[in-house]
Amino acid sequence: MTAPGPVLPGAGPGTGYLPIGDYGIIGDLHTAALVGRNGSIDWWCAPRFDAPSIFGALLDAARGGRWSVVPFGARTSEQRYLPATNVLVTTFHVDGGGVVGLTDFMPVGSARGRAAEIHRRVTCARGSVQVQIEFAPRFDYGRRATTIAPRACGLLATDAEADAVALSAPVGLEWDVSGDRALAVASLQAGQSFWLVLRHDADEVRRIGRCGSAWKLDVTARWWDDWLAQIRYEGPYRTEVERSALALKLLCYKPSGAIVAAATTSLPETQGGGRNWDYRYAWLRDAAFVTYALDRLGFDAEADGFLRFFKRVCRRSDGRHLQIMYGLGGERDLPERSLDHLEGYRGARPVRIGNGAAGQFQLDVYGDLLETVAVWHRHHRVTEGLWKVLRDLVDWTAAHWREPDFSIWENRQEPKHYVFSKVMAWVALDRGVRIASQRSLPGDIQRWQREADALRAEVLERGFDATRQTFVQAYGEPQLDAALLVIPQVGFLPRRDPRVRSTLAAVRRELGSACEELIYRYRAPDGLAGTEGAFVVCSFWLVQDLALVGEVAEAERLFRNLLHRSNHLGLLAEQIDPATGEHLGNVPQALSHAALLNCAMILERLGPLERPAH
Repeated sequence: MTAPGPVLPGAGPGTGYLPIGDYGIIGDLHTAALVGRNGSIDWWCAPRFDAPSIFGALLDAARGGRWSVVPFGARTSEQRYLPATNVLVTTFHVDGGGVVGLTDFMPVGSARGRAAEIHRRVTCARGSVQVQIEFAPRFDYGRRATTIAPRACGLLATDAEADAVALSAPVGLEWDVSGDRALAVASLQAGQSFWLVLRHDADEVRRIGRCGSAWKLDVTARWWDDWLAQIRYEGPYRTEVERSALALKLLCYKPSGAIVAAATTSLPETQGGGRNWDYRYAWLRDAAFVTYALDRLGFDAEADGFLRFFKRVCRRSDGRHLQIMYGLGGERDLPERSLDHLEGYRGARPVRIGNGAAGQFQLDVYGDLLETVAVWHRHHRVTEGLWKVLRDLVDWTAAHWREPDFSIWENRQEPKHYVFSKVMAWVALDRGVRIASQRSLPGDIQRWQREADALRAEVLERGFDATRQTFVQAYGEPQLDAALLVIPQVGFLPRRDPRVRSTLAAVRRELGSACEELIYRYRAPDGLAGTEGAFVVCSFWLVQDLALVGEVAEAERLFRNLLHRSNHLGLLAEQIDPATGEHLGNVPQALSHAALLNCAMILERLGPLERPAH
């Protein structure tokens, strides 16, 4: 490898924005980074998911900061994960026949040290190529000035306060440092390679040999392979199930057991729109769905970790309702603020950090949690401490289910009597009765059952439109809600009940898109400006309902269509634009992948005996 010195014009990734679906993700169970197909790391927060960004070009191509490694000249690229791992490989095919491979990973298991690291291996597989490296960190979402200083073994970048990252690079690589940006060019022949290693919160730039990158790559790959080997799934969608499980594991925050809803903030729900939210927190609902899916696949440790986190955030006795989300360490105060200095993804302002929905009352979260525990407890012991928490939640639900709430979609209007919320409150009461009865645990079972019966009767009377033969979004209103599709999934009504089938038909008719497998979550006014795409989790719920009512062939057809909507790596965002197929919203979205897993497991369980005759 040689270092010619002068920077090659046009070798960088450019100042534009990649489609949201053009990113892969790597992580270390503390935080994660997004790596584009162009070799640029455009998103990385450290030391944890919800920390300020160090690379944030995803939200401002000019000011956000990036770390790119890209060959000079016209090129195409492809990405893949090493099998059964979250080790990402980007391969560039350069005009003239050169081929360059870029391997990205963050160490996990015994390979992970005290702080986060990103390791990048550049390999020339064929021909002769020149590779440009651009290193431009921007601390605190780009709000603090960055100073980059050359060192014997690389670069040290610091801010005006206490943050620092150290980039280890090959000795002899010549850097052109200009304030907060450093560029270098390396020439490679076939068979040559080199490593770049970035360490967070480091004051010394180590020699590459001391970073142990090759050893850490081997340990990390084996760790992921060993983790995935626990999976219990023998159905036809093994590849997609494995990738979704690996993506969900990347969203787990190991120190506390929390699970983030997504790795990013403020990716818009429509191009240029303002529905931009911070998803880097632990929504109890989303985490419960993820735990439910992973536990059914055989991943016990993730369920145990989340329940540990859940018990921690429930350590309160003031009688208030449960928050819907928390910080990764259990923080309750998540004030929502706008970062006005950032232009947003493709100009979609505002960029938000924090989330004002943290203070909303959402009744459904009680049912989401109890449903997850009801599955988990079949193979695990319900401890005295856990049951104390759960019993208090069921008691609270029995006392407050008649109150209006903001429900699953977090509308920023006045609270209403949402049917989905009432159904999930019934789930909380029903599962409380079931767990207490089956395990002979103390609780006011008779009261819970009475309240469950009263609640169910009210929903059937006030939440069902007999004229249109469909459940509605809220009492006394005509709009529909794709969340109603959970009714047979949680057993509120038998799956063969005609009201289930007629509601399913109404949702497909009124909330469907031009692409039959994609549906919108609702079309009612929600107090927010702008539009949004089709909601991925709702589209998977549609598939589940079709399978449950006996239309298994149709369910499998739509499921395969949805799988084709994932990106080149099998990852899914929150929403999809039916007109363009572009991914919208934050990525990767935990709810989307949890729903994919549940669909695959339902289709595996139903089997040939329950499939309609052809």
